Amino acid sequence: MIEETAVQMLYVLSAILFIFGLKMLGNAKQARQGNMLSALGMLIAIVSALVSHDVLEWQWIALGMIAGALVGAMAARLVAMTAMPEMVALFNGFGGAASLLVAWSEYHRYTTTGEFMDVSVLSLLIVIVTILIGGATFTGSIVAWGKLSEKLPSKPIQYPGQQFVNLLLVALLVGAAILFAPLRETVNIDSYTLVIATIILACLLGISFVIPIGGGDMPVVISLLNSFSGMAACAAGFVITNNVLIVAGALVGSSGIILTNIMCKSMNRKLSNVLFSGFGSGKSQSGGGFQGEANPVAVDDAYLMLEAASNVLIVPGYGMAVAQAQHAIQELADQLEANGTEVNFAVHPVAGRMPGHMNVLLAEANVPYEQLKEMDDVNPTIETVDVVIVIGANDVVNPAARTDETSPIYGMPVIDVDKAQTVIVMKRSLNPGFAGIDNPLFFNDNTRMLFGDAKQSTQGLVAEFKD
Repeated sequence: MIEETAVQMLYVLSAILFIFGLKMLGNAKQARQGNMLSALGMLIAIVSALVSHDVLEWQWIALGMIAGALVGAMAARLVAMTAMPEMVALFNGFGGAASLLVAWSEYHRYTTTGEFMDVSVLSLLIVIVTILIGGATFTGSIVAWGKLSEKLPSKPIQYPGQQFVNLLLVALLVGAAILFAPLRETVNIDSYTLVIATIILACLLGISFVIPIGGGDMPVVISLLNSFSGMAACAAGFVITNNVLIVAGALVGSSGIILTNIMCKSMNRKLSNVLFSGFGSGKSQSGGGFQGEANPVAVDDAYLMLEAASNVLIVPGYGMAVAQAQHAIQELADQLEANGTEVNFAVHPVAGRMPGHMNVLLAEANVPYEQLKEMDDVNPTIETVDVVIVIGANDVVNPAARTDETSPIYGMPVIDVDKAQTVIVMKRSLNPGFAGIDNPLFFNDNTRMLFGDAKQSTQGLVAEFKD
């Protein structure tokens, strides 16, 4: 064991590393170093916590660390970028489950040592709150994972009286918390039964909370569940009186809330509307529907358009991730620049299926950070763009968000690609995107549909430039 003062100083060092690491994540060039800095802070925090207590069974701790390191390494190497949103959802869920288990084990310690009746009401309430947030985060994240991986329907799953069921679950959880803490001495109810009931109700609440949310809102849900996992960790820190866990959880929780707010603003929607409106059903929807005939284009004709362009804007979406076309699109950008063309990338805040999905893909392909432009930067001058290449994006370039009041995404800020001189859309078919909303862009006079696998189409364009 080491002295408590030394432990607290190491915790302060860990917190400083967390803060600086989080700050560095805001810059693409420093993000990797920031991640390593935060990881170092967590390692210091874990080692400090272990050596500050009499830990008798080190073999189990070592086994857990080795198993966790192996799982993390395998996930980093084997999980495709298209599956990254699902993995993030699982990480959020496991964070919530870990916090739940910490609170449960602390309660178990109270009962085995006979301290339960001597513990303060506030401490017991924190235990219950940790179990509640952790359980709801765990099952809610599992449902989000199922929707993102399409193992569950991406459309909202709704039934009559759903909001009443949610309110009933919340009321039962509040009642269980009151019986568990303030009234534990006056009501003769087995506390362990209440804990088990709270765990079950919390898990049911997480499921009921996420299933009515459609696939189009998954970026918001992921960031919100990330915030919940942080709040659960923060509450767990209060349960075991660990300062560094409180700080780490508070950082994750607050940053998740900030990100959720950014996502909602990017969709021009309130959080309550995201959570309770059932937006993003799996059926194709667009108000009255769109009529018209798409104008297909072959690779060689698309090449002629790009070869003559003085500036090109590339708008990526989830389809680029599915086709694993990020490296091919960067090679195309290099060929365009070698031809004297100005190339930029426009990234919508909710493109893909999690916050920052496209940024990570483009960074993996070594796209210069200076070429990544935000929606608000490109829209004012998009009419001067000669050619826009839309690769796998759908809802974030849908002009119905501006023109069709009956559309589910009406009012949502989008990249106004339809105002460019020419638009080349790389897509397998005319089917709607993940949110299930038809896109009139495909039928515009200035739009050309380059059907097929996005990676193969891009490689075909690169070959044309090289020839």
